[in-house]
Amino acid sequence: MPTLVPTPTRIEAPGHPPKIIEEYIGLVNTGEGRLSVARMRSPAGWAEPGQRPQFDEYTLVLAGALQVEHADGVITVQAGQAIHTAAGEWVRYSSPDGPCEYVAICLPAFSPATVHRD
Repeated sequence: MPTLVPTPTRIEAPGHPPKIIEEYIGLVNTGEGRLSVARMRSPAGWAEPGQRPQFDEYTLVLAGALQVEHADGVITVQAGQAIHTAAGEWVRYSSPDGPCEYVAICLPAFSPATVHRD
């Protein structure tokens, strides 16, 4: 039988100024450890610490632009584009030029214990 997820859980986010994380599926909202799905809304000028997560992250930008720094440079992901970052690689996300809305899917699910922030 299908399971309805009626509302997300809002999670406090690192970085400044703060972004809004709404987890729909994952360890916090549904107890799901295989993957997580979250809607993110970051304000202009937001940046978070770099990280070297133990999970793959698939990010779909819905509005604005997301900047993704990595070991070899920077990629700007525009609305309507997506990016995949592999487990074990160093990345840093930000929205320096304006607000950004995106969906992040992590496999396995996002966990503070496996994100390994700088």
